[in-house]
Amino acid sequence: MVSNRISVRIAMEESLQIQRLEEAPSARNFESRIESTNFPAVFNGCVKDWKAFSKWNPSNGGLDYLQERVGLCVVEAMLSSSAPVFYGDLRSHERVPLPFSAFIGLCKQRMRHSEDGSGVCFESEQRALLEPVSEYDRKPYEDATQQIYLAQVPIINTENEERVQLESLREDIQMPVFLEDKVLASTNLWMNNAQARSSTHYDPHHNLLCIVSGCKQVVLWPPSASAMLYPMPIYGEASNHSSVPLENPDFSNYPRAQCLMEYSQKVILHAGDALFIPEGWFHQVDSDDLTIAVNFWWQSNIVSNMSEHMDAYYLRIILRRLTDKEMNRVLPKSSLAEMENKKKHTCVVLNNGGVDQNDNDLDQACERKDLKGKELEQRTMSHELEPLAIHALHELVSLVHHCVNAAELRRPVQSTSTTDSAASVKDEFTKVVRANSFSLEDDPVAKIIWALQPCTFRNVFLAMVKNFPRTLEALILHLLSPVGAEVFTCKFEEMDQQITEEDRFYQVFYGAFDDQFAAMDAILNGKELFALQAYKNVLDKYLGVDWGGPKPGV
Repeated sequence: MVSNRISVRIAMEESLQIQRLEEAPSARNFESRIESTNFPAVFNGCVKDWKAFSKWNPSNGGLDYLQERVGLCVVEAMLSSSAPVFYGDLRSHERVPLPFSAFIGLCKQRMRHSEDGSGVCFESEQRALLEPVSEYDRKPYEDATQQIYLAQVPIINTENEERVQLESLREDIQMPVFLEDKVLASTNLWMNNAQARSSTHYDPHHNLLCIVSGCKQVVLWPPSASAMLYPMPIYGEASNHSSVPLENPDFSNYPRAQCLMEYSQKVILHAGDALFIPEGWFHQVDSDDLTIAVNFWWQSNIVSNMSEHMDAYYLRIILRRLTDKEMNRVLPKSSLAEMENKKKHTCVVLNNGGVDQNDNDLDQACERKDLKGKELEQRTMSHELEPLAIHALHELVSLVHHCVNAAELRRPVQSTSTTDSAASVKDEFTKVVRANSFSLEDDPVAKIIWALQPCTFRNVFLAMVKNFPRTLEALILHLLSPVGAEVFTCKFEEMDQQITEEDRFYQVFYGAFDDQFAAMDAILNGKELFALQAYKNVLDKYLGVDWGGPKPGV
């Protein structure tokens, strides 16, 4: 598992490296070479020609300029008790009206204390800046000046023009040339007076984040890493946010998050730089003191071209693809050869290549009849099968033997019900298989079968049909877990690619059962239960819907 994770990470690092470009691309090149790939990119110095770059700079009188231009505006500020971390969930913050001039005053005060080295803004000074009229008129932010963040304050908003609060700043910014053909959803101001960190989230739009003043560090994860970020439930108001607090994660609650940083990439943005954050990419942003940024949001071509009447179909296709991916994670086909080799090296053929005498006892328990002459058939069979097949056959038969014999000892003497017997066998098998297992490693039957090559698989079960038909019946009807059923059908598919149409394997295999349809149902029902659990894991991983049941490992 560790080696697989490392190889995936290396491949990811090679293919998803964030580009840094010294020159802004043309609109055509941006769309064809950057936006279409859905990978982030940094454009060094691409907004240095903005008026805002020089006029908003706090070190160059920018705060006075902003006070003069928009000081009378009332903006919506984010107030959070968890500062310097600002969580997007409405339960973790509130939006409060704030005179822009009051916020500028706080920024000036912080600059003065930074310059004289004290680094402290006294509470009395902060309150004086905010000019409360009386105790009754005091606003909620007046006692929490370090917990204020101007986040997503609209400069342009084509979807809701009434929300625009800083429209007069439009002339100080210039749309980058590579966005000139885009239909923008909104342009927003982001400004903090103290260090701030946004919680990890993704946006439903493409995003260009432009740094006007200060510095930001951005950590990014591709959409494929969302399972490790434990996104909030899809039905919640903060569904685009991660539920993992990265500043102090509890890995007992979020085990998949332990390898989270392995899949991340970090970029540092200085004044004049811009970062393209594609839709769906999770990102966490750390801002230095007095950092000012502007961002542009626009809808991707993929989303804008999606026809509403196709939504249900797209949803089913994506869920099916993710379910198949989850199923393949549990049964990694690429590791088949590795498991086979390991099995060969550890294989020990019991009784000089023969089958243990316990196998006779097992069939006696399953069939309730004398098996005279069976030993001669076993000797013949042992000469016909290769050592690996003999070992696998022995393991399977012994496993069923253990469960059946244990069930016989536990069952009341007066009970002769076939249903009670079958239930007892299943109960015994659940003691062998870890409860609610959704892992190949925890299922002994599935693990044995998975290590077999198609030809060996075929020979093992033909031998069971010939020598242990009732044992085979007990295995399929009572001891086959959902993982085991999926493994069985995978082996059927692999075998079908190698055998001819004239091969009578299925006729012989199902002919061993008193009720052939019951055997087929047991395998197919188990396979569907396996897919159902994979589907539930997908809903839990990607949509935050906890259905209970077994959870996949890291």
